[in-house]
Amino acid sequence: MEFEGCSCFRQRLVLSTLSGKRVKIRNIRSKDDNPGLRDFEASFIRLLDKVTNGTRIEINQTGTVLFYQPGLLTGGAVEHECHAQRAVGYYLEALLMLGPFMKTPLRAVLKGVTNDPSDPSPDLLKITAIPLMKTFGIDGDGLEIKVVKRGVAPGGGGEVHFSCPVRRSIKPVHLTDPGKIKRIRGTAFSVRVSPQMANRIVDSARSVLNTFIPDIYIYTDHMKGQSSGNSPGFGLTLVAETLNGTFLGSEVVSTPQGQGDPVLPEDLGRNCAKLLLEEIYRGGCVDSTNQSLALLYMTLGQQDVSKTLLGPLSPYTMEFLRHIRDFFQIMFKMDAQKPGEDECRGGEKVLVTCVGAGYSNISKTIK
Repeated sequence: MEFEGCSCFRQRLVLSTLSGKRVKIRNIRSKDDNPGLRDFEASFIRLLDKVTNGTRIEINQTGTVLFYQPGLLTGGAVEHECHAQRAVGYYLEALLMLGPFMKTPLRAVLKGVTNDPSDPSPDLLKITAIPLMKTFGIDGDGLEIKVVKRGVAPGGGGEVHFSCPVRRSIKPVHLTDPGKIKRIRGTAFSVRVSPQMANRIVDSARSVLNTFIPDIYIYTDHMKGQSSGNSPGFGLTLVAETLNGTFLGSEVVSTPQGQGDPVLPEDLGRNCAKLLLEEIYRGGCVDSTNQSLALLYMTLGQQDVSKTLLGPLSPYTMEFLRHIRDFFQIMFKMDAQKPGEDECRGGEKVLVTCVGAGYSNISKTIK
């Protein structure tokens, strides 16, 4: 399969690995002053090489053409130094998609930047993606994301442990009613700055959220010494849980040291609370960060109908749907859902329906 350009780079390689189809990507930033693959993309290819066996990768001299022939997903213990241009979340999102289909349970140690403004943090994925995976039947003792050391951009120095059990197949789901919000939880972290920063973030976030719901608890996480990474920073991750077990999350991180205007903790807390309210307004049974993860699991599920109610689709998710059609020949049926009169009004929703491809994990070891 042939593609042009560098957009949706991860999607193409992840879907290629799962479907076993070879991919050739041409013209990667060919008109750019600095053409070819970026360091973080090369690092991502190396990570895929570590979790697979027999993968063939060819890159031309300028780095503008990539040929990728996927091997078998082996899993096991993997340690990877993520490039500092992107956060650990950039690599972790791909591992969440590939983890259940390995030969042996995956135990990955990812080192680098844990929190930056552009990628989802391990905290956000822990409180939104992990419950979503459990809904699809990927559960067990081994499923967890753990932040051992924090490292904010640009210096990094963080460490995240991710472990995931393997599954033979993914069960179909019917997620059509998100339910009402029952509680809000969160984590305010601060590294290499005064611990008071986290408290200031919590106070300002609560000042916005307290008018809506009383059950709010925000932990403060202040790491010291070796476990605090190489750069100062602070941030907040919030998650709203509904009565039906849907998790909607939002997060904001301070501006990296030496880049742009500094942010006050009070502003950061308020912004994060408003982003959470916007996410709740968008609604759906999956938050906007994990739309593509849910769609992938629906695609690979057993040959049965899966339905999920999503908020407005993000541009990234739309591209992902096109790639799923190219790699797996699976099309989703979409019905726009207008909010009812009797319900609390929210954004317009989309009910996506598909019949799973009946994907079976052929490399799983039989006990």
